[in-house]
Amino acid sequence: MGCPQTVVIISDHAFINGGQAKVALDSALGLKARGFDVRVFASVGPADARLAEAGIPVTLLNGHDILSDPNRGRAIVNGVWNRQAGRALTHMLSGLDPATTLVHIHGWAKALSGAIAPAVRQSGLPHVYTMHEYALACPNSAFLDHKRVEICTRKPLGFDCLTTQCDSRSYAHKGWRVLRQLGLHAGGWPKHLPHLIYLSQTELEAMRPNLPDTARLWHVTNPVDAEPDAQVDVANNDEFVFVGRLSPEKGPVLFAEAAKEAGIRAVFVGSGDEEEAVRAANPDAELTGWVTPDQVQLRLGRARALVFPSVWYETHGLVAYEAQARGVPVIVGDRCAAHEAIVDGETGLLFPMASKEGLTGALRQLSDGALAARMGQAAMQRYWQAPLTMDSHLDQLETVYDAVMAG
Repeated sequence: MGCPQTVVIISDHAFINGGQAKVALDSALGLKARGFDVRVFASVGPADARLAEAGIPVTLLNGHDILSDPNRGRAIVNGVWNRQAGRALTHMLSGLDPATTLVHIHGWAKALSGAIAPAVRQSGLPHVYTMHEYALACPNSAFLDHKRVEICTRKPLGFDCLTTQCDSRSYAHKGWRVLRQLGLHAGGWPKHLPHLIYLSQTELEAMRPNLPDTARLWHVTNPVDAEPDAQVDVANNDEFVFVGRLSPEKGPVLFAEAAKEAGIRAVFVGSGDEEEAVRAANPDAELTGWVTPDQVQLRLGRARALVFPSVWYETHGLVAYEAQARGVPVIVGDRCAAHEAIVDGETGLLFPMASKEGLTGALRQLSDGALAARMGQAAMQRYWQAPLTMDSHLDQLETVYDAVMAG
């Protein structure tokens, strides 16, 4: 049958507010440039101006995501089952030809809810779902026990799961998350999802026990914004750089403490609830707050190494690949998806996840400028042998789309 002519992209947000929306919208633009008839369905606006410029129509509900909705009662109800989203998607998909149309779901948990599941299924259109997080299985979407700040291995919605307060807020909020998950199951996901895209082997291993045996699984890498520039002179840099939210699961305090013990210069590019804890743990650390993507690249250009101390699985670890592309070695926990970006001891260093002693030792190792330079050179060479470009991402998507349409 070949690739579809029309691709409907489903995303909670029509603008870039994180990695999930960025991949959804950037790939929509890339597919349009390749000649596909692309359409976007989303709840929360405003719509990215690039979509209109490219001639991509957007069906926008002008809704709120769960966290930003000023009407908390509406947020509670819509988060479990957003009837408006289900009806609007049913209307949008009606009349589209299943012989030429494919639906690609990128996100539902922050605004659209499980109400879109029956709308997609009942349309009869071929469809594929990208697992940008663990929301298909885990009520908190992360396989993370927020109270213990550690990976959770309990069976989702099993007795241990239901009786454990693992939520970042309260047990009542955990109960609401469980209701949202039950709504998703009532809508038919993940049981009736025929095609699933995963981003890393780490994600696949965590999700596989919770996926239907009938689903076909596809590995599609996220695109990385990088150019083959000159290698960063890591040997003459002295900043060990963290990029991301300063939240417990990202491990910023772990890095702050290890950096102080190792006697190295720590820079935190990002913001979040752990800012004061980071300052208390390491008063000499530099905190930049949120900066533009170009400024992130400037900080990587001043880095001895990127430090990725997350204490949960993650799904891909985009910034680790960005660093490798520029010849910056990465220090990362050994159970985090970002560890797949490196070869331990050659292009970066692994340490036992959540181990302050292990991270401190890795920081001390890369205090050796000559070693950092060798690892950085190897990292850059390895990355550019098979770069994660947008063209590569789109090629992978077309392969999946072709198989999905073949049914």
